[in-house]
Amino acid sequence: MQTELIQVSNPAAAQATIARAGDILRRGGLVAFPTETVYGLGANGLDAAACARIYEAKGRPSDNPLILHVADRAMIDTIAADVPPCAEKLLAAFCPGPITLILRRKAIVPDRITGGLATVGIRMPENAIARAMIRAAGVPIAAPSANISGRPSPTTAASVLRDMQGRIPLILDGGPCRYGVESTIIDCTETPATILRPGAITREMLEELLGGVRLDPALVGAHTVPKAPGMKYRHYAPKAPLTLIEGAGAHMDAAFRRQVHILQQQGETVGILASHETCAALADLIPENLRKDYGPRGDLPAIAARIYEALISLDDTPATALLAEGTTERGLGLAIMNRLHKASGFHSLHCGKSADKRCLRSDSD
Repeated sequence: MQTELIQVSNPAAAQATIARAGDILRRGGLVAFPTETVYGLGANGLDAAACARIYEAKGRPSDNPLILHVADRAMIDTIAADVPPCAEKLLAAFCPGPITLILRRKAIVPDRITGGLATVGIRMPENAIARAMIRAAGVPIAAPSANISGRPSPTTAASVLRDMQGRIPLILDGGPCRYGVESTIIDCTETPATILRPGAITREMLEELLGGVRLDPALVGAHTVPKAPGMKYRHYAPKAPLTLIEGAGAHMDAAFRRQVHILQQQGETVGILASHETCAALADLIPENLRKDYGPRGDLPAIAARIYEALISLDDTPATALLAEGTTERGLGLAIMNRLHKASGFHSLHCGKSADKRCLRSDSD
């Protein structure tokens, strides 16, 4: 199969391309498309056979649920059995936007995409290209991230093409994604509402709106039935093993230097994913091509937007061992650390400590 990549800067000026994408989706094909979070790999969400092609293209475990993407509120009502008051508040405050609501599903939603659950994840993306494509298709679009399962999620069309070349017919290139981490997932069928995956809509924002939320036990290490995409499987991982270094910024440079020396003495070629400050401090130890700068220390939006592409780019280096710099777990930092913990396989070192640290657990795809 030949994969075509078409640039779309304005959906109103690319109506023929958008219509073509909608036609492919209606006929059971796959289309990769931009959202404000990461690129999605879309299929007709009401067609079980089409959704099966997503699992095949990604190599995705078949019991890993998919999220349904909608263009508007009317489309939500076609697939959700009910919309409780907390969900109404979330829709009014954050939609369209980077949030996914877990709601009770109608029978029209295929079992194939829900993992056999009575609920379904529903998201109304902010990205205008995504919503135009959904309207053109005329059906909800099931879409996980547009990458090989387990690998870092793509935030550019070029990274989608890297994984999906020859697997799908069309990629819509809408430029880099705004947020760079997947949507917040919140279960609205429970009281209080439960965060299943942290994202750009932060825990603090949700608590302020709803008066209180809880974190799913799976986020802190408990083994539970997965209720949302990726809560059961490893994700975001680069090819080389990665260790996450956590702690106060004042001690970060010294901690990195110690760990780099240890790994280099073991014969490893070390690559790093770190702040501008840490990368600069290690310029004498790590060649430039092995230093991936994710932005100024503490600049959470910059870090979120860059971590996946930095992890992907490290796969093109000779690195045999990787070190990543952690950040706060407040605000957007909770989502960033969730992804970094998963990318490292929960192998985390705290500044000055050699023992593994218990990590926030969850994943997504």
